[in-house]
Amino acid sequence: MKILQPPGWATPKGYANGVAARGTLVFVGGQIGWNAQQQFETDDFIAQVEQTLRNVAAVLKEAGAGPEHMVRMTWYVTSREEYLRRLPELGAAYRAVMGRNFPAMTCVEVSALMEARAQVEIEVTAVAPDAAASPA
Repeated sequence: MKILQPPGWATPKGYANGVAARGTLVFVGGQIGWNAQQQFETDDFIAQVEQTLRNVAAVLKEAGAGPEHMVRMTWYVTSREEYLRRLPELGAAYRAVMGRNFPAMTCVEVSALMEARAQVEIEVTAVAPDAAASPA
């Protein structure tokens, strides 16, 4: 995997401008902050983010991949203000689950998600090395 950082550009914080990779593509559908039984255990934004990231990591693991193989993340949040206000906590939760793996990322505020209690939804594209990935 190669991080794409054009010369002269300021270094992004918490994400990459681009990533080039070769291997088995893994597409993780939008995950939200509920547990494996599809039940919410909390309405706290940071706790939902952490659970969402654990869900993403679990799906990646099924493909023989991990957070280090992520090349793109798209975050949908229901409150831009909450996201920005709690950024230090969010960063700590992210690193606790995903480590220091920062793919290309987009984050957008949406008016609502399909599950009424969900405050965040994250989808991921990863590229697992061919030797480590299991075929679908």
